Amino acid sequence: MFFRTDLALERRDIYKKANKLEEEIPGVLCEVETKEENKITRVEITSQEGEEALNKKIGNYITIDVKKINNITEKEFENISNLISDEIEKIIDKHISKQDDILVVGLGNLYSTPDSLGSKVVKKIEITRHIKKYLPQYIDKNARTVSAISPGVLGTTGIETLEFVKGIVDTIKPKLVLVIDSLCSRSINRISKSIQLSDTGIVPGGGVGNARLELTKSTLGIPVIALGIPTVVDVATITEDGIELWIEKLKEKGNKDVEVLREDNKYELIREALLPTELNFIVTPKEIDSLIDSMTEVLATSINNAM
Repeated sequence: MFFRTDLALERRDIYKKANKLEEEIPGVLCEVETKEENKITRVEITSQEGEEALNKKIGNYITIDVKKINNITEKEFENISNLISDEIEKIIDKHISKQDDILVVGLGNLYSTPDSLGSKVVKKIEITRHIKKYLPQYIDKNARTVSAISPGVLGTTGIETLEFVKGIVDTIKPKLVLVIDSLCSRSINRISKSIQLSDTGIVPGGGVGNARLELTKSTLGIPVIALGIPTVVDVATITEDGIELWIEKLKEKGNKDVEVLREDNKYELIREALLPTELNFIVTPKEIDSLIDSMTEVLATSINNAM
């Protein structure tokens, strides 16, 4: 099955809908938790059957849905960052001890706004490796040893991200890599409003059909935690969401016959129509500059608190 989304939760929903499943997918567990106005959905892939169904590796995928990240109050910012920070800390603690070294990697292209999230977050990470090594008296003894890098993209460096990161991992020998990246979603409502955290690593560019070499435990030799927020969708997704809104509006006006337009595979039909014309673009909101700035602040604060 084709998935143009990086979110395991969306892949689960798409697979269940396509296969008309009422029960959970074999090899997949899901539970939902609500904290104030925010929702946390935990999807765990437990077997090869679940892995093949969702085309995601066995492991844990946590999705945090918030009302918004842009133009929020100081209290809302604190609540969201604390929520994300708690989840980051819990998933890291499953794999390494409290004092183990971490390498933070910000993926993406700094010069392409919707793809610049990882690079911009890295600039705001509190780096401690050099301080703990040369000036330990000036840092909290409980602080983790943190280093960070933003390797850029193959098109501007000529170097695969995996090659870059593996060279650093082999040299400085951290115990875990935390990767930050922009994601692709199958819903316009998730742009800048959903945060995914997983302990299975990441395939850069996988959600937009431009997959590069994966950053995982099997390729780097240490656990890889991935953290990201959707910044883009494709035209087929926007078209499908637009049709759904149009149907609801017509139903509000008393037109009950429009329900027939709700094809089960509407997205696939739209995508197939767009592909030969090369019109299934990857798109982003017009206010993406502001959204990226807000997402950067939230993720950087969350990561720094978790460390």
